[in-house]
Amino acid sequence: MKFTRREFLGTLAIAGSLAKADIFAQKEAKKIDRFALVNRHNPVLNKFEIMSPLSVGNGEFAFTCDATGLQTFPDEYREKFPLCTMSNWGWHTIPRPAHLVGKELKLNEYETYGRKVGYMTSSTDQKELFDWLRQNPHRLHLGQIGLRLLKSDGSEAKASDISEINQKLDLWKGIITSNFKFEGKPVTVKTTAHPSFDMIAVSIESELISNGKLAVKFAFPYGSHETHASNWDASEKHLSKLETFDANHAKISRTLDKDNYFVGLSWTGKGKIGAEKDHEFVLEPTGNKLEFTALFSQNQPSVFPNFAATFYATEKYWKNFWTTGGAVELIESKDSRAKELERRIVLSQYLTAINCSGSLPPQETGLTTNSWYGKFHLEMHWWHAAHFALWNRLPMLEKSLNWYEKVLPSARERAIQQGYKGVRWAKMTDPEGRDSPSPIGPLLIWQQPHPIFYAELVYLSKPNRETLKKYQRIVEETAAFMADYAHFDEKNNRYVLGPPAIPAQENHNARETWNPVYELEYWRFGLKKANEWRERTGLKREAKWDEIVGKLSKLPEKDGVYLAHENAPDTFTAKNIDHPSMLAAYGILNGEMVDKETMRRTLKKVMKEWTWADTWGWDYPMTAMTAAKLGETGIAVDALLLDTPKNGYVQSGHNYQRANLPLYLPGNGGLLYAVALMSGGWKDAPKTNAPGFSKDSWKVSVENLNFDLLSNL
Repeated sequence: MKFTRREFLGTLAIAGSLAKADIFAQKEAKKIDRFALVNRHNPVLNKFEIMSPLSVGNGEFAFTCDATGLQTFPDEYREKFPLCTMSNWGWHTIPRPAHLVGKELKLNEYETYGRKVGYMTSSTDQKELFDWLRQNPHRLHLGQIGLRLLKSDGSEAKASDISEINQKLDLWKGIITSNFKFEGKPVTVKTTAHPSFDMIAVSIESELISNGKLAVKFAFPYGSHETHASNWDASEKHLSKLETFDANHAKISRTLDKDNYFVGLSWTGKGKIGAEKDHEFVLEPTGNKLEFTALFSQNQPSVFPNFAATFYATEKYWKNFWTTGGAVELIESKDSRAKELERRIVLSQYLTAINCSGSLPPQETGLTTNSWYGKFHLEMHWWHAAHFALWNRLPMLEKSLNWYEKVLPSARERAIQQGYKGVRWAKMTDPEGRDSPSPIGPLLIWQQPHPIFYAELVYLSKPNRETLKKYQRIVEETAAFMADYAHFDEKNNRYVLGPPAIPAQENHNARETWNPVYELEYWRFGLKKANEWRERTGLKREAKWDEIVGKLSKLPEKDGVYLAHENAPDTFTAKNIDHPSMLAAYGILNGEMVDKETMRRTLKKVMKEWTWADTWGWDYPMTAMTAAKLGETGIAVDALLLDTPKNGYVQSGHNYQRANLPLYLPGNGGLLYAVALMSGGWKDAPKTNAPGFSKDSWKVSVENLNFDLLSNL
């Protein structure tokens, strides 16, 4: 592959910078015992922890279980933390009501500097259509797999009949081992997910099997946009058909309206499977041990991966995951919070790997439960996946970055409909990139520069022509919209963002919002980087983009602190809830437009006056990054571990938010990004080990983090 002189010199500059930073970072490093680091944080449960069930998965597929290692008692969890089986292809659409067929949602018009632009923000007179579009398609709970335990009197067991529970997730192997007793008899269940197939493999040992007291039940629901992703009261709306092939293999075909999929079953030893009732099947084995696999697929299953091979492949995959990516160890620190932070770091790596590393941007709850109608939010994609690049797991980011190329036509159509050039990325969307109606979502803008940020992470990791060719169109068209969206204010000789606009801090009126701090800084970053991409590919810089960067409005401030946006003088009184997003201009970004002392005063005012109970899980790592870059290392750690309801991490490692959001993966991903930055540094960071941590109380050991990317962003 040939390079232009500019590309060659750019590659050398990046490589030299990274090498220099890496040499410095490693000189104080000690060898981390990764096996010990990971295994001291294996979750262990001794009862039905309703808010902390454990999961196995591979980024495209996940299975969440109760204390039995399967989904035996789903009703215990349903209202608080539903047990689901989910995949990136497993979506369902409830048929559009006949009287809504052919109807289009009326757009709500917003004044935009002399012209009107329509957005899908109003449900006036069209609530039914508004709701249907918002709720469809939605992710589907593909099937419930649980034990059927029969008591001595013949009745089925309840959760209260289970005793002496000891369940452990072995993170190093990716296997959940569940031990318990039922009517005095021990049961051992081992559960894992194949690293390449949408499949679980399960081993069950107990004399209850030969006694006919233990079998495996497969049950299938209709679809739902609710958190539990299932409707068990609509048996007439879907079809489940069992077909047995031989003594050890069977297939269940599923039809829900126009959506279809299959479940391939394979088991060892003698056993029979049959229908109990509609959408429910039972596998009755013999002997004292059962091993089986359940493969979920959009297509007819032609291969049934072996149980033993699955366990082998899983152990190999997870050992490679833990030994080749980045690692951070804090156990020798004096700060009493070190063990808890280290636990969060380890568990967040596992949870983002099984939920956020697939071919689609993940929903806020990943492949664990449904959130926001089962769809995913592109503004959250940064928090879910940007950290993979820093932790030397770049392919886990690139899988979902590739999706943007697929939906370019949809994003382009959206921009054209609104009268803009380029592509406008949706906020809440589905696999096809369609926008979802919402009072807020269609007006959000901070997701727009994200793909440029991701592409830059890839290029800094792989500075070659292949990378440029692969992502150039995404970068180019993303920037084209950004440039066209910025309005030139002739009177003040500046470019303005909005109105209408909804900033990252969503509690603002779109018609009265312009020049949010974070978005201004992100526009500068995106357009500047897009022009750098043009130069790398041998194209001339877009003069218009340079002009906008040079004439962007100044970051709005009042009384020596930054405001949420230019028309928000009440930022720290009536609006001090939700995300303190002005901090992101110097937390997520390097803040070339930021005055550091103004940002320092803003940080301290936020820490003192913000309503932290009304924030979200990624606000804490965002605040920590800003504090670290300002040299406020004490504040950085305090923010990262702030004792407030939205910053709690349960035994499984999930970041609980509220009743309908029992987990929040942006919190986990944000934590990993912040820890990488605090451990490794940033542009113009002090040349010391772990510059984001206080030296007197923290000892930070680091291996194989690609945090040097940050000094080149």
